[in-house]
Amino acid sequence: MDANSFLMGGGGAPTAKFPSIGTVVGGRITEPPKVEQQRDIQTGEMKTWNNGDPMMQLVVTVQTDDRDPAIEDDDGKRRIFVKGQMKNAVADAVRITGAKGLEVGGILRVRYSHDGEKKKVGFNAPKQYDAHYTPAAQAEFGAPAAAPAGVNTVTGEITTPPPAAPQIPAQQGSEPPF
Repeated sequence: MDANSFLMGGGGAPTAKFPSIGTVVGGRITEPPKVEQQRDIQTGEMKTWNNGDPMMQLVVTVQTDDRDPAIEDDDGKRRIFVKGQMKNAVADAVRITGAKGLEVGGILRVRYSHDGEKKKVGFNAPKQYDAHYTPAAQAEFGAPAAAPAGVNTVTGEITTPPPAAPQIPAQQGSEPPF
């Protein structure tokens, strides 16, 4: 948290919510993503693994078109807490573009795609996600988000496509798949 955020109060943009399968949250990244320790939703205590190591998450703030009338002066910014399976989906989306990571000005979209396998009685099945990322330079100039499957994004060499891609990358000149 920076000094002005501390001074003015508030914890930043509202949290992005994924209430039902098919929900998509995303937009242009407005500030550098940051890594922080997860907190227990009910107690506020810092979360750790069984061995005592902190459970970490990536916090990405994006500009959305969402407006919640219950939030005074809602500007549409939402924080996406990237952890668990969502982390894998976002990392795969970044890799597909050839980018080194998320950056301010890039466009990140995350979709709650389906429920995973329920492993414990009394717990909900884990949410599963797809993600799509467009690096800042490509987002700025409208370039395609990714090369077609089977094309090396650095050399342009045609290669064999990877087995079972985790998502469908955008085709040249088209909108993201969600």
